[in-house]
Amino acid sequence: MGFALLRVLVVATILLGVNYVAWRWLFSLNWYAWWIAIPLVIAETYSLIDVALFGMTMWRARTRPRPPVPEAGLTVDVFITTYNEPIELVADTARAARDIRYPHSTWILDDGARDDMRAAAAELGVGYISRGEEWKGRPLHAKAGNLNNALLSTEGEFLLILDADQVPLPHILDNALGYFADPKVALVQTPQEFGNVATGDPLGSQAPLFYGPIQQGKDGWNAAFFCGSNALLRREALMQLGLTQYVREVERAVLVALRGADRVISRARRTTDPNDVMINAALDEIALAVDTARSSLKQGEPIARVTYDLQQQIDAVSHAMVSFDLHLLEMDLAAIRELDAGAGDPIDVLLDVDSTVDTLAMRQLSPLGALESVQALLRTIDVDRSDEAVPLMPLATISVTEDMATSMRLHGLGWKTVYHHELLAIGLAPEDLGTMLKQRLRWAQGTMQVLLRENPLVQRGMSWAQRLMYFSTMWSYLSGFAAVVYFTAPIVFLCFGVLPVDSNAAEFFLRFLPFMVVNQLLFAVSSRGVSTWRGQQYSLALFPIWIRAVTSAVANVYFNRPLGFVVTSKTRQEGNQWGLVRVQFVLACFLIVSTVIGVTRLVLGVGEPIGTFVNVAWVVFDLVVLSVLIPAARFRGFDSNPEEVSA
Repeated sequence: MGFALLRVLVVATILLGVNYVAWRWLFSLNWYAWWIAIPLVIAETYSLIDVALFGMTMWRARTRPRPPVPEAGLTVDVFITTYNEPIELVADTARAARDIRYPHSTWILDDGARDDMRAAAAELGVGYISRGEEWKGRPLHAKAGNLNNALLSTEGEFLLILDADQVPLPHILDNALGYFADPKVALVQTPQEFGNVATGDPLGSQAPLFYGPIQQGKDGWNAAFFCGSNALLRREALMQLGLTQYVREVERAVLVALRGADRVISRARRTTDPNDVMINAALDEIALAVDTARSSLKQGEPIARVTYDLQQQIDAVSHAMVSFDLHLLEMDLAAIRELDAGAGDPIDVLLDVDSTVDTLAMRQLSPLGALESVQALLRTIDVDRSDEAVPLMPLATISVTEDMATSMRLHGLGWKTVYHHELLAIGLAPEDLGTMLKQRLRWAQGTMQVLLRENPLVQRGMSWAQRLMYFSTMWSYLSGFAAVVYFTAPIVFLCFGVLPVDSNAAEFFLRFLPFMVVNQLLFAVSSRGVSTWRGQQYSLALFPIWIRAVTSAVANVYFNRPLGFVVTSKTRQEGNQWGLVRVQFVLACFLIVSTVIGVTRLVLGVGEPIGTFVNVAWVVFDLVVLSVLIPAARFRGFDSNPEEVSA
């Protein structure tokens, strides 16, 4: 019954939403205030797409039965990633990982290469891995590079990846490893929950909607994705992914080189005398060789053979041209010797030599420059990937968060993923607002990097449902721009009397209220009784973070500007936190002023009462949303005054 009701609500929400947004676009825009009317209807359209993607996610929400007991004898490596976390914290996680019941090997992957961390690992009786000399002077790729380095130093069939603060329960492998009885399962993701969250979750650390209904919904479409920790992966799948990506990147480099060769040849033709048969014939030979190489790649011939054959053909043309140039040079030297032998007056000799040099300089020589440029382009194809520490990078390195891109690529290769909804590890959440904001910014930046570099909507190998499941998560981080409009519109009306909607109140509410009511019912039914209000507050209140994530990701991907990756601190950071949300508090001041103006209008009976009342209610709701930042900025961890950690 509950599942049927959810689907009815999904259909009703989308139909009522389309009815409302279509009416807004076609019949209710106030073109005299287009500068606020157009942004508002675009924001509403964005929200409709967002809720439609959410409805699709919930359409096949899946609650899995308990997996079979894992067979004996499977080899498992437990990886604990660390960089600068306190030794005691990492040791606690390593100790719990060591004591996991199912036989396994435990490894601390120390990107800080700390001697005291190595000593702690030896004392605990667990393995220790840090970067080798081959990584010096090469890209480190943060956590993804750390894991890729460890993959090449270990041999377990399966991997359990844990962040330094995620303490596993003893039965984590017993309860999740059994899914790999299906040979197509590459990933099993379990929830991330935190044991140090204060009453009321003032920093919004817990994510019960995501680690629950949303991941279960994605799981129904075989699109549950890797979240960086508390996840098991199949080594075979990762190594296949590494090999596939290696081939794709080398192939991409070859195609780029061939396109560059086309441009070089075209430029050489423009500077060559059309009547010079030998030079044009040489250029034709090079162009044919490049076209043949491109066709061979499309037909699936090995890259090494294609590039070798192309090099051989260019070398043959080059050899012929060098022989021809040497012959011309011999003729030129002979002419100069004859000139010298019949020399008369020294000044006449100087004039004759200058004339001869001018004549030689005007001669069209062979296209050796073009040949050398093409060969240089081919030499840039680094099959050994000498710019990287290791040629294979199974975990994606295109983003500051390696998880989503890795699982997306696994799905593209036809692998399955699983979301196992059971608490099997307990972590530590940020204990101050600044650390939380950095963490959210990094998540959002990483997600947007993946969208910009490997948009799931155009990736090969995935079903359309899987593409939309990934895209829906990426789409949600664009909400910061819509939030700005939603905060601004009621302020503009209450302060300046500018209404972006050209309609009477009855017509507006007849379309808007049914959509909003059914939309809220959909969220209530989907959440299955789990409170999602804190998450909704933060999704709007952190709009400057989402906007910054998008703009900085664009600058990074298209203009090569660094993101300034920061590892989330596992200890509370001291200092004043209020300045971190100054934008939101300035906005709150505007909202308060507009509320006073609106209430004054209602009391005095000035203006259109229904519109004023609706916008006053709107700004009050916005203030309630932003109020979540007050306890967040005051929060100082567990040793704080109880009044400061209350909801």
